[in-house]
Amino acid sequence: MSDTDQVRIRDEALPLSDAASLDPLLERIGDARYVLLGEASHGTADYYQVRDVLTRRLIEEKGFSFVAVEGDWPDCQAVHCSVVAAPGSPEDPGDVLADFQRWPAWLWGNTDVAAFARWLRRHNEDRPSERRVGFFGLDVYSMWESLHAVLDHLREHDPDRVDHALEAYRRFEPYAEDPQSYAVATRILPEGCEAQVVSLLTELRQRAAQTAVTDGSLAEFAARQNAEVLAGAERYYRAMLSSGPESWNIRDHHMADTLDRLMERYGSDAKAVVWEHNTHIGDARATDMADRGLVNVGQLVRERHMGDGVVLVGFGSHSGTVIAADEWGDVPRIMDVPPAHAGSLEDLLHQALPGQRALFVFPHVQLQRPPVTGRREWFHQERGHRAIGVVYQAQYEPVGNYVPTVLAQRYDAFCHLDRTDALTPLRSGEPAPRRPATPAVSSAGRPVRAPSGSRPRRDGSAPVRR
Repeated sequence: MSDTDQVRIRDEALPLSDAASLDPLLERIGDARYVLLGEASHGTADYYQVRDVLTRRLIEEKGFSFVAVEGDWPDCQAVHCSVVAAPGSPEDPGDVLADFQRWPAWLWGNTDVAAFARWLRRHNEDRPSERRVGFFGLDVYSMWESLHAVLDHLREHDPDRVDHALEAYRRFEPYAEDPQSYAVATRILPEGCEAQVVSLLTELRQRAAQTAVTDGSLAEFAARQNAEVLAGAERYYRAMLSSGPESWNIRDHHMADTLDRLMERYGSDAKAVVWEHNTHIGDARATDMADRGLVNVGQLVRERHMGDGVVLVGFGSHSGTVIAADEWGDVPRIMDVPPAHAGSLEDLLHQALPGQRALFVFPHVQLQRPPVTGRREWFHQERGHRAIGVVYQAQYEPVGNYVPTVLAQRYDAFCHLDRTDALTPLRSGEPAPRRPATPAVSSAGRPVRAPSGSRPRRDGSAPVRR
C-alpha cells in the first residue's frame, strides 16, 4: 500500500463509535426505500450490533416498514407474530428465536438478534396494529416446513383444496424430508415434483388475489409465500447438483422476489431493511461473481428499484473471533480469525487504521467490469474482500475466502471494524441436520463441485478441501 493510499484512507474515514456517528450514513440514505445491510460472517457479534443500531434509527427516524433477513419464512413468520404482538403469539420473541431448529440455528437464534427483536416488540406496542414494523425471512431452504404450513392453512381455511395439496405432498413424501435425496432423484426423473408444485402455487396465487381485498391479515399472504418457497426450493434442489451458477441464482432471485412481494403488501410508501451476508447484498457486478454468471440480491434490487433509492452497506474486519463449525452439521465453536491476508481490503484498512472502527461513504459511481486499470482511488482498486460462512476452516482462507471486489462499486458505504468478536447463541448445542443438500455454488460466490465426503456451506464459506 502506498503512503498516498494510507493518507487518503485516514482522511476519508469517519469515526464509528456510537449511534450518532452513523449520521453521515443516515444522510446518504436520505429517502431511499431499500437499505441492505451486510455482514462478512454469520458468526460475528459486532456486525449484528451495528446493524441493530442503524436499523433502530431507520425505523424511528425514517419510518421503515419491516426487516427482511436471510432466514426461513416459517421460522421468521413466528418471530414476526411475536414482535407485532399478534394475538396468541409469545410475548418474548427471544423464546421464538431460541426454538429455531434448522442448522445453523445461531444465525438468528443469538443474543444480539434477540435483543433487537425485544426492542422491536416494545417499539411496536406503542403503535397502531396496521403500522407495526415486521420481521420476515427471505430464504428458500424451508421446502418441507413450507409444505406443511400450506397444508395446515388449507385445512383451516379452505378444506376443499386439501386433496390437491396432498398430491404434491405425496410426491415429496418418499424422500423423507431429505433435500439431497430429492435432488439425486431428479437426475433419474428430471421433472421431479415440479408439476404438482406449480399447480398448487397457481391455486394459492389465485386465492391470494381473490382474498386480498377482503382479508388484510397475514394468513393468506403467508400461505401464498410458503407456496412460493416450495416452488423455489424445488427448483433450487433440482439445480444444485450441477457445478454451474443456476442454484445460486434461483436462490437470490427468490429472495429478491420475496422482498418485492413484501413491499407490495406494505404499500407504495413502504421501506425495507435487509440483513444478509455481504455475498448477497454487495452488488455481484463489482466482483468476480459476474464473470461466473452469478447475480445476487444487491444487484437485483439496484436493477429493479434504483429509482426508489437503494443503499448497500458492507462490513469487514481484520481479525478477532467468530462462531462457526468445522464441518456442516457440527456443533459450532468459537474460532480465531487470523489477520487478514496480505494485500486484501481488510489488510489495507488495518494498516491505515490499526485498532479503529471507521465508516466510509462512497460517491455515486458507475459500475465498470472488468475494473479500469491504472492508478485510481483506493476504493476503486480491485482487492480481495474476506467472506466467512457457517463452516470455516482458516487454514484454507487465502484460496477460498476472498472475493475480488471493487469496494465503492460493490457498496454505497462500508463499515470497517478492525477487531471483532464471536456472537453468542441462545442455546449451546445444535441438532445435526438430516443429510443436508450440497449447494452447487459456495456462498463466497464461486461455483464448486462438492468433493467426496464434504458437506454444504452457507454464505461466505470456502469450499472444503481434503
